[in-house]
Amino acid sequence: MINKYSAATLLLLGGLTSTTLAQDFSRVKSRELDENGMPALIEFRTQGGAYQLSEAKTALREQLQLATDDQLSLLKTETDELGFVHEKYQQFYKGIKVEHGTYSVHARQGRVALLNGHFEKVRSLNTTPSLDAAAALTRALAFVGARTYMWQDAAEEAGLRQQENNAAATYAPKGELVVVKNHRSTNALRAGQPTLAWKFNVYAKAPLSRAFIYVDAHSGEIVLKDDIIKHAAATGTFATKYSGTKTATTDSYNGTFRLRDVSRGSGIQTYNCKKGSSYTAAVDFTDADNSWTEYNNANFDNAALDAHYGAQSTYDYFKNIHGRNSYNNAGAAIKNYVHFDDTPGDGVGYENAFWDGTRMTYGDGATRFDPLTSLDVAAHEIGHAVCSSSANLTYSNESGALNEGFSDIWGACVEYYKDASKATWLIGEDIDKVRPALRSMSNPNAEGQPDTYKGTSWYSGTGDNGGVHYNSGVLNHWFYRLAVGGSGTNDIGSVFSVAGIGIDKAGRIAYRTETVYLTASSNYAAARTGSIQAAKDLYGAGSAEEQAVTNAWFAVGVGAAYGGTTTPPPTTVTYCASKGTSVAYEWIDYVKLGTIARTSAADAGYYNGTATSTSIAAGSSQTISFSAGFASTAYTEYWDIYIDYNQDGDFTDAGETVVTGSSASAATLTGTFTVPTTAKTGATRLRVVLSDASATTSCNSYSYGETEDYTVNITGGATLAPAGVTSLMGGSSLSNSVEQAITVFPNPAADVLNISLASKALVVLAMVTDLRGARVSNARFENGQLHVAGLAKGIYLLTVSDGQKSFHQKFVKE
Repeated sequence: MINKYSAATLLLLGGLTSTTLAQDFSRVKSRELDENGMPALIEFRTQGGAYQLSEAKTALREQLQLATDDQLSLLKTETDELGFVHEKYQQFYKGIKVEHGTYSVHARQGRVALLNGHFEKVRSLNTTPSLDAAAALTRALAFVGARTYMWQDAAEEAGLRQQENNAAATYAPKGELVVVKNHRSTNALRAGQPTLAWKFNVYAKAPLSRAFIYVDAHSGEIVLKDDIIKHAAATGTFATKYSGTKTATTDSYNGTFRLRDVSRGSGIQTYNCKKGSSYTAAVDFTDADNSWTEYNNANFDNAALDAHYGAQSTYDYFKNIHGRNSYNNAGAAIKNYVHFDDTPGDGVGYENAFWDGTRMTYGDGATRFDPLTSLDVAAHEIGHAVCSSSANLTYSNESGALNEGFSDIWGACVEYYKDASKATWLIGEDIDKVRPALRSMSNPNAEGQPDTYKGTSWYSGTGDNGGVHYNSGVLNHWFYRLAVGGSGTNDIGSVFSVAGIGIDKAGRIAYRTETVYLTASSNYAAARTGSIQAAKDLYGAGSAEEQAVTNAWFAVGVGAAYGGTTTPPPTTVTYCASKGTSVAYEWIDYVKLGTIARTSAADAGYYNGTATSTSIAAGSSQTISFSAGFASTAYTEYWDIYIDYNQDGDFTDAGETVVTGSSASAATLTGTFTVPTTAKTGATRLRVVLSDASATTSCNSYSYGETEDYTVNITGGATLAPAGVTSLMGGSSLSNSVEQAITVFPNPAADVLNISLASKALVVLAMVTDLRGARVSNARFENGQLHVAGLAKGIYLLTVSDGQKSFHQKFVKE
């Protein structure tokens, strides 16, 4: 249906007159612009000609310079504990909702103090759709490509009608016409542009997914996918799996007790999916005497106690610390579903937990995880629900990283609130069977995340919705620094010092930032602005808390330190171009050195990975791993790897060719080199060149192959140019140095791929990704064998781990 509002409900236009401009100078204290040049935050003077709250619409009209086709409609009004009144408005263009376009008015003592949000400048957009909703839905479903959908399951439909107490309730998507930015187009003229689109809420049952799918109402192109599922009275005695013995609220029913709590909001309910995927078939967990001590069994039923206790703990944290009544601040029921399995009967547990917009769902885990019901995971997933009811951060790129990061923050805060003896700064430490934790807030690099904006391990690709689970490390580390403090030098060379304010104050600032100042499209810059303002609101302008917030952002590479000081950027040098003109036959598909670890398809002959870096010490021995991707036959290729040790902008000095040789192998190759003790301290260029011609140098365009550039940070080195020669890898021939740490056979494989490690160690994890870097789910690993019958034909990358190290190998599914 077309969703339009009557003109009477909308805030209409107004021009910015010369009188308005004069008033603007007397009213506005400061103004911050977003990346599109639109006001992101406007702070007003408290005296003089300040707007009254009754003039909120005038303030918006004048400050945003609304045109004839622009409208803002009041969504809600709230008053907080500081006495602020917050009015949130939704943007419309010609009566059509502008997705992610919201703007807020913040008033105190009857005067408008701040405006902030995201306003999308839309001009000359054709709002008459060429495709109707039915045709657009066909495109959306073809994009999702599920085998079955929730509305096709009669039992799920009946369950929804009962849950909503609405005989007409259905999971079947209904089209809503909106204006949204095109996030997926490869056409430079359309990418990032406001687009008329049909929006559908598509809930797939198999394979499981739920997302808002946006379809261009003219071309039928998919312009955005925004995931909704984000990848986790009586007093009973609980022998939980992860948190020891706890007391928790249950209810007495028909002579027994069940995991239901009516004392918190509209209730907390925990159900048993019985290792199936049906919510309507789920049943209560029950106990005869309300002493739940016999649940430590082979079925991991004690994990249900953690889910129930975790939901109660999370509810209590938000209620007692932030005054929030459940995730939606209106007492919504929290429903948990344990022992969920999206592929029942295959003998492999579901390795995830998620919030689907309605309920919590927990898998039992398999190779990587134990049941995913630990306290921090429960708080993390319910944190997604808090986000969807407040900032509603779009689940992609930087806004998606913030979405994930805030959920990790709430995981840490709830753990600290309920049990300070737990590892507050580790996420998923109770459930991870392979690594110390899923993520580390104190040291994100330890688990492959960045701790600095666009620093080491920053992900700039399209996988993982633009790196939402990777780049959240920056927000995590900001929160850690804000709470704990510390000093040092970050990945981009900034020397920082932060005076920690404790997790309680840090949590209050983070909560106000997310629920008051962020909008759906907020990025890291907006998070910095919002959190500084939140600190001012709570503790005063110029306070120690505001200074700590600002300095913590500087520590993670976002904005200047308090007082505007920044570390002067290092002197930059210009490097020569190096690029293959064709990747039709071969390309670089894997490079690993330290924390640099990139798997890729062809990159049009050159990839600029200088935003990704690793540290190497002067005098240390280093091993670099790399491999070639081939369209078919593995040809003889020439490898040359360079490091500009003296940082003079070229790779021609003695010892700067660290690896050279040839190979006709698609396997992972390795080279070992020693960093000269005379190498210059600081960031410099690492260049990897693959070419079919032996005469290719570090600086030229060549016919077939690819070049990739990265950054290495040399520590403990000299301030002078290096002298001497590094040791080369295994002589002059790469073919003598193929890393045989992993063997797979047969390759190509039709049904089963056998995996073994040269070390004879047990393989504890096997993961398959396609050449885009996207994880493939329909390959099952057990007893040293990878079952690949369900994969489409093609080339895949296999990553296996013995619990300590990871190894990579390509294989072909025939």
